[in-house]
Amino acid sequence: MKNKKSFFGGLALGIVLTIVVNTSIGSLFGLSKIGLGRYGFSKEDEIQIDGKMKRIAAYLDRYYVDGVDKEKLIESSYAGLVAGVGDPYTVYYDADTFERFKEETEGSYSGIGIMVSVDPEDQLITVVSPFIGSPGEQAGILPGDKIIQVNGTDVTGRELDQAISMIKGPDGTKVRIKVFRKSNNEVLDLEVRRATIDVPTVNHKLLENNIGYLQITGFDQVTYKQFIEAYADLNEQGQKALIVDVRNNPGGLLHIVTKIVDEFLPEGLIVYTEDKEGKREEWRSNPKKIEIPLVVLINGNSASASEILAGSIKDHGVGTLVGTTTFGKGLVQNIIDLEDGTAIKLTTSKYYTPNGTHIQDIGIEPDYVVELPNELKNKISLEPEEDLQLQKALEIIRGKMK
Repeated sequence: MKNKKSFFGGLALGIVLTIVVNTSIGSLFGLSKIGLGRYGFSKEDEIQIDGKMKRIAAYLDRYYVDGVDKEKLIESSYAGLVAGVGDPYTVYYDADTFERFKEETEGSYSGIGIMVSVDPEDQLITVVSPFIGSPGEQAGILPGDKIIQVNGTDVTGRELDQAISMIKGPDGTKVRIKVFRKSNNEVLDLEVRRATIDVPTVNHKLLENNIGYLQITGFDQVTYKQFIEAYADLNEQGQKALIVDVRNNPGGLLHIVTKIVDEFLPEGLIVYTEDKEGKREEWRSNPKKIEIPLVVLINGNSASASEILAGSIKDHGVGTLVGTTTFGKGLVQNIIDLEDGTAIKLTTSKYYTPNGTHIQDIGIEPDYVVELPNELKNKISLEPEEDLQLQKALEIIRGKMK
């Protein structure tokens, strides 16, 4: 069984809603005391929390052998308090983490437009691919290039986050990058002008027999626009049927996935949620829908918003699901902005498919179960002929086209 907690570490899942909350926080190291009575804590609870935290902080400050970083202690106390609910999806975001979270869900940033990873063999930052039309591509950066220096500072995979932060910067400014190109044993010193980059979350191509293939890797702010553009391009190429691939898609924004699902459904319920008080909120589709044979590819890493798409299409019977059972995340998170650059992401409700199914820890079963061989499950990119799930989808959709 995969480690679900580690798979979702740091990812934006389900609904993301920013709520402005005015309140004072904490009492450590002289911060103002919060009144907890209104939240169900007794006066005795409040005294105990306040007193014990101060005593612990004082002991650490007085006796810890290497000295104490008080700001770090304060931040850790907030994180620990939130972690106490025991929900891996309810977390405290410090300022840096919250900023990265917002950037991820917005789907755009200012940089040079390259995807990188750490090569396990040499521990160097390696370009997976530059985005089409990005400053990185225009500067000549190629897949496989090793980034060894940014603005005169040597970097390796151990400094990945630092290097990425250095490469990013205001639109229009320049960054100097030194890359090693192993193919010809060449070191290139490049100056690249940064630009606003829309992260590609939708990939598409036309397969044989005019079958469109549309892969969605996440549901960010930019995804619906990218979906519409990709679908229009496939139509211009003459698509007669469509395969939507949400395998390994961990989720994203609820309002984005419901807009995409609305394109495929007739008038009716897409998804609904219920909070701790039983209050129900619904998202519904309009009568207009895409009339096209449809197959959706799913697997065990299709989660959250991906399961909303798969579940609604299955319940309405407008498409066929192929692959393996999805991850099973039927919880909704909201973001509460604490107005000091930090935030809390917390589970506020459960979501249900149109037929009333709550899929938490269960997932959505495909109509056709197709397993990949073990040696292919962790492969980043599959060739079409070895992708048994895609081959089954093609077989099914050809039958729908007759």
